[in-house]
Amino acid sequence: MTVMLDVDDVVVDYVKADRTTVRALDGATLRVKAGETVGIVGESGSGKSTLGSLVGRLLPGNARYTRGSVRVEGRDVLSLDREELRTLRRECVGFIAQDPISALDPTMRIGRQLSLALRDSVPTAEADLIALLERVKMRDPDRVLRLFPHEVSGGMAQRIVIAMTMARRPRVLVADEPTAALDSNVRSEVTRLLFELAADAGTTVLWLSHDLRSVGRWCDRVAVMYAGRVVEDGPAAQVLERPTHPYTTALAASDPARARPGERIETSSIDYAVAAEVDDGDAAGSSVADAAAGAEQAYGAVADGLTAHATPADLRAGVR
Repeated sequence: MTVMLDVDDVVVDYVKADRTTVRALDGATLRVKAGETVGIVGESGSGKSTLGSLVGRLLPGNARYTRGSVRVEGRDVLSLDREELRTLRRECVGFIAQDPISALDPTMRIGRQLSLALRDSVPTAEADLIALLERVKMRDPDRVLRLFPHEVSGGMAQRIVIAMTMARRPRVLVADEPTAALDSNVRSEVTRLLFELAADAGTTVLWLSHDLRSVGRWCDRVAVMYAGRVVEDGPAAQVLERPTHPYTTALAASDPARARPGERIETSSIDYAVAAEVDDGDAAGSSVADAAAGAEQAYGAVADGLTAHATPADLRAGVR
């Protein structure tokens, strides 16, 4: 099967205002074949969003690519010029963000946005746009075309974004927690819709999520990220039910969906004594506190206690 995405030993740093750097990816490696659905899981600050954005080179201007390569359909994404990059994003890669409302132009009606976004690839007559919205099971699509983004619900907005993205039949779809901002009663329906459309188009899916149950249900594979690296990768059932890495074990144990009523959810520190032998020299000059603080600044709060009792060598062992 053709390799659609090949991320090889990528290191990405963010340069802060005071010129210090925060390492977001630290030797991340991931290979995805055409048609696969891969769930990327890990705590906040593990590097999921940076990895997903890297597929289309959508990182902010303060990002620095220190090492490694990213190839989509054999094309080196990091070396493409502006026009080649636009072609890649338009014809090959699709993105669905966490907040659907912010992905839409607040000053423009839905119908106008669909017409502009799709004008070079699919028919954009009103009847065609109505058909697109009907495909994502939108009620009263002719009325929705005349609405502004602030006049639709979060679930409706996400259906609009999905319709806009999948109309081009992207060969790679990066979905960054696309249901996190939705009510629980519509999450399952929107998730099912997205994966059904992707399967119909033969699209390779990277699903970035904290929802382990959803990932296990819809994805063929799971890649677990921690401290900027993929620490475990394999079939979904195997990784989530029989993890081999201590971090994956701790992550699965902290899943609220697995807890029985009255049972405490385990979020304590990880014992890295069982991790592989490491080269202590790799960790020279950095502490666990530095790593945790940097991740928090770049992405948000890091799960309490996960690195509280680890040494620098333990940290490197855990991400090997």
